[in-house]
Amino acid sequence: MSTEEKSLYKQVTVKNKNQKPAARSGQHYRGLSTVNEENPSYVLYDISLIKQDLLNHFHIRQGEKLENPEFGCIIWDILFEPLTELMKDLIVKNVTDIVNYDPRVSVDRIVVDSYESGIQIECELTFLDYNISESMRFQFDEKLGLV
Repeated sequence: MSTEEKSLYKQVTVKNKNQKPAARSGQHYRGLSTVNEENPSYVLYDISLIKQDLLNHFHIRQGEKLENPEFGCIIWDILFEPLTELMKDLIVKNVTDIVNYDPRVSVDRIVVDSYESGIQIECELTFLDYNISESMRFQFDEKLGLV
C-alpha cells in the first residue's frame, strides 16, 4: 500500500450509530433567489422561499417546460380574452393546481377578478409546516406581465 493510500484512510471518518445528528437551525427550507436586489446574500428561507417558488411557477407559461407540457400558468395565453365565468373557472382550476403542486402550501380560497388592464388573482394560502395563513395577490398585466 502506498503512502497516498494510507493518507486516504486517515481522512475517512465513520459516524457512530449512537451519535446524534447535528442540531438543525430554526429554518426548514433554504434556497437562492437573485430577483430581490435588496437581499445582497440572495439566500431565502422558509415562507419567503415558498412564495418565490410560487411566483416562479406563475412566470412559466403552460407548455414551456420540456417534457411536461401540463406544467405552468395558462393566464399568459388568455390574458387578452374576455373574462367570462368559464375563463374564471379555468383560472381557478389552474391556480389551484399550481399551488397544490407545492407540498408545502395549500390553497384555501381563490378570487379571480379583472382590473384596469389585466387579471387579478387573490389567493388565501396556508403554509403547512408553519400553520400560517396568508393572502397573496397576483396581478397579470397586459403590458407589464406579473406585477
